[in-house]
Amino acid sequence: MDDRKARFEALYRETYEPILGYVLRRCPSADDAADLVSEVFTVAWRRLDDVPTGDRARLWLYGAARRVVAKYWSNEATRRRRTASLHPQLRDEIAATVTDFTDVSAIAQAFRQLTENERELLRLVAWEGLDHAAIATVLGCSKGAVRVRLHRARARLSRLLHATGFDATPVTVKGDR
Repeated sequence: MDDRKARFEALYRETYEPILGYVLRRCPSADDAADLVSEVFTVAWRRLDDVPTGDRARLWLYGAARRVVAKYWSNEATRRRRTASLHPQLRDEIAATVTDFTDVSAIAQAFRQLTENERELLRLVAWEGLDHAAIATVLGCSKGAVRVRLHRARARLSRLLHATGFDATPVTVKGDR
């Protein structure tokens, strides 16, 4: 039991910050994020024998966090639907609250038009800084599938941005060739 506890403590120390960052970028509040990170590490404790070693542990935890966050948003959508159906007069207030916090920039609008899977791929690259192999591990698919899906997601985002008149041409920096 001491070895198990020591392994978990090391895992927690090494991965807490990246997992917290992952969850914070996908949650509306720090309180919710703290609860979800706690849930991710609870899963890790229960399934510690399944958690790989080294850097692959972080990727495994990203996968767990992805599922925990997806469950959170599913439950949140259900809660909002139930609240609105139980209290019809709240419907307008809920819609107004959501509108108040909606980013209306061209990039945000285009990003919201992508599927959740496309958005997650782009987040894993841009926010988490993962390469194709790491993303494949997180998503449980092949590196080739990630490459194709990521290409399609980027192309679709570019088309959506172009349709709004936004210049989505990549900037070339010296030494990028």
